[in-house]
Amino acid sequence: MSQKNKRSLKEKFSLKNSLVKEALSEFLGTFILIALGCGCVGQAVLSRGAHGGPMTVSVGFAMAVTIAVYVSGGVSGGHINPAVSLAMCVTGRLKWTKLPIYILAQFLGAFIGAAAVFGIYYNAFMEYSDGKLEVTGPNATAQIFATYPAPYLSLVNGFADQVMSTAVLLLAIFAIFDTKNNSVPKGLEPIAVGLLIIVLTCSLGMNSGCAMNPARDLGPRLFTAIAGWGMEVFTAGNNWWWVPIVAPLLGGVLGAMIYVIFIEIHHSDPQPGEENDVHTKYELTNMA
Repeated sequence: MSQKNKRSLKEKFSLKNSLVKEALSEFLGTFILIALGCGCVGQAVLSRGAHGGPMTVSVGFAMAVTIAVYVSGGVSGGHINPAVSLAMCVTGRLKWTKLPIYILAQFLGAFIGAAAVFGIYYNAFMEYSDGKLEVTGPNATAQIFATYPAPYLSLVNGFADQVMSTAVLLLAIFAIFDTKNNSVPKGLEPIAVGLLIIVLTCSLGMNSGCAMNPARDLGPRLFTAIAGWGMEVFTAGNNWWWVPIVAPLLGGVLGAMIYVIFIEIHHSDPQPGEENDVHTKYELTNMA
């Protein structure tokens, strides 16, 4: 194919609307997050521990985040999380008019990602519990897709858990992408985010799985309700379903504001002649 034909194909099919590009980026990034992340959980659960466990889930989900941010970071900022997008709006890094589009794309990506996991492991699901899709009990599989609280966990304690974990997530993300601080070298930011997810799941994941992401939880939960697990996915855990939606949104804004108030606003302005490459890589910290 000649260069002229290649250019004409690109001109014909390439999108011109920046918001549509960003929405597709968030959709694809969140799809990858769920397909790979929930795939790690599915492999561990459906093999009854033979092909995975808590550590492979923790590391696997973290690497799923890393890959998702690499895929979508240069176009939309790689938010892949409504809590991140909301925090970006509150701190002036993302236009409020873009927020509904980002969130919709993230939820759709998570829903389709869950469907992909179910499709890939369909035969394993059927063999695991003789064709029954159960939310609770020894053969439960709903937890592959969404988070559920430990039996001892109250809603109040669980809400606080999600607020804190998401606050730490956003606080650390702001630090990672803050080039006026001790920032991560360009191109390695997604790896730093992946390491952050590992430490969060290892330290704050016992109570309820450390969702920290409304799209990651609600999108797959909606899929399970439709795919055969039924409405029990919303009533299980004392109607737990709303906690990993509301609490991360609150926690994300809290963590972002803590970083801005404690660290960001106190940076010294660069003097003439000093190098200042602030916000030159990822739109995660430079959304207009």
